[in-house]
Amino acid sequence: MTPKSWLSKYRRTSVVHLISMLMFYHGIGLLLLLIGTSIVQTTITKYQTPSLPHYFSLVLAAGPTEETLFFGLPYYAFGNQYVVMAGGIIWVMLHILNTSVVNIQNLAYANWLFVIPSFFFSFRCWVSGKGWFAIITHSGWNGIFFSLGCSYHEYSCLVFPSGANYMLTSSTFALSALLLGLTYFLYRRRSSVSISR
Repeated sequence: MTPKSWLSKYRRTSVVHLISMLMFYHGIGLLLLLIGTSIVQTTITKYQTPSLPHYFSLVLAAGPTEETLFFGLPYYAFGNQYVVMAGGIIWVMLHILNTSVVNIQNLAYANWLFVIPSFFFSFRCWVSGKGWFAIITHSGWNGIFFSLGCSYHEYSCLVFPSGANYMLTSSTFALSALLLGLTYFLYRRRSSVSISR
């Protein structure tokens, strides 16, 4: 639980322990989100909460896409925790740009503050050999928050984009499947190399 251990492997990897760590890191994320949003709203004049279209299908696909691209592939391709850390830091920083207008008044500060502790959860899952758990919980968490935002009318409750954006869904799912397959291939290759030694 000490910050010093936040970049180490989990000592226990049972599902119960991983769920408790998920709640721990995401609880800190929610706290940062609330405090940070309050500070941003009082210090940045004309701050507007970013608004992007939300689609349930894309929100769920973000879990495997982001986890494999920024954590899984770096981990199994290089086997180096520093490379995985660099991928995770890039992932965190991209979340501040989750807005349609990129300027100081429109950056996604709340989103960014929330994912900082999430980085440690995902990082530790991957280096502990439990990347599958990070993928599932990432999609599940996104799905829960989409459902809450939808039920509180923060945005439209759309499952799939319509019209020309339908291709976006198809390509996102194809990319997600490709990244999962590539990550699994690299995992199997690394496993067979370590067994042969």
